[in-house]
Amino acid sequence: MIRPNDRVVILLHEGVKGTQGKTGLTMLRYSEAKIVAVIDRATAGASISELTGIPRDVPIVASVEEALAYKPDVLVIGIALLGGILPADWQRNVQQAIAAGLSIVNGLHTPLNRDPTLQSLLKPGQWIWDVRQEPPGLSVGTGQARLLPCLRVLTVGTDMNVGKMSTSLELHRASLKQGLRSQFLASGQTGMMISGSGIPLDAIRVDFAAGAVEQLVMQAGDDRDILHIEGQGSLLHPASTATLPLIRGSQPTHLVLVHRAGQTHIRNAPHVAIPPLPGVVQLYETVAVAAGAFAPARVAAIALNTAHLPTHEAQQAVEQVQQDTQLPCTDPVRLGAKLLLDAIVKP
Repeated sequence: MIRPNDRVVILLHEGVKGTQGKTGLTMLRYSEAKIVAVIDRATAGASISELTGIPRDVPIVASVEEALAYKPDVLVIGIALLGGILPADWQRNVQQAIAAGLSIVNGLHTPLNRDPTLQSLLKPGQWIWDVRQEPPGLSVGTGQARLLPCLRVLTVGTDMNVGKMSTSLELHRASLKQGLRSQFLASGQTGMMISGSGIPLDAIRVDFAAGAVEQLVMQAGDDRDILHIEGQGSLLHPASTATLPLIRGSQPTHLVLVHRAGQTHIRNAPHVAIPPLPGVVQLYETVAVAAGAFAPARVAAIALNTAHLPTHEAQQAVEQVQQDTQLPCTDPVRLGAKLLLDAIVKP
């Protein structure tokens, strides 16, 4: 894992302005690690804050060689590559980093620890963390998390990649500000890189997915007031298998529905329409309670992703969703998560 005193460089070729840089950009926004440089040949020399709106003063360089001037200890692969396989030029970048003494954090599906070339380059004290690896000792789910006394807040979505992790992180921040004993529980590789722990749900065999979530929640819940469980996928998405195990494993007390403003169809399946939000709210609450088999979990609020909208249109979108759903709504990244948290913790 990334240690507090590590100096991190993020490998993010074509990811700062592209569509696949979620991991690196989210680390820039939320990680407490000392990020000393970003490697992106497409935007080298530009400003992270001007390009992304993330208020972090980190230089963008074009190569590993240039990044070494900032004395990094760890290189993080900050982009999701199609198929999870490193292209040849990225492989050379990783080799250069290891040869220069850096450790590697790898969030791709393809493990790097098994690569004999990379292993031969490692020196004492260096390591490769393949984040997407199924943890040992898993069992099936049993529904025990319902016995925990803490609040358990799960973010759920109308689609994949709409901001569930960011919402959970913002809620965790807001909880800490209110003096609550809060913990963010990561269920994907980016969240694990930020928090240092969690489970890579998409690398876990489906039979054990609910059990893995349950184990994570049970280990954290005894001495916390509130747990913020990072959501994955969507019950509306035809390819998603992650949301139901998260609901069953965490036995949430509250749900926060995350939606991208104006989105009407699943992005990777445009023939699948997103129903009106009141219907989606009803869907999630119905699945959570399972006709009375489990305790009810209400959708307490709507987190609206308005990153693509100018300020006045974003405010109009928030007001429209509030009117349509009769639920509190805000963009937690843009405006903070206090409104969402109040809807959860206030009776």
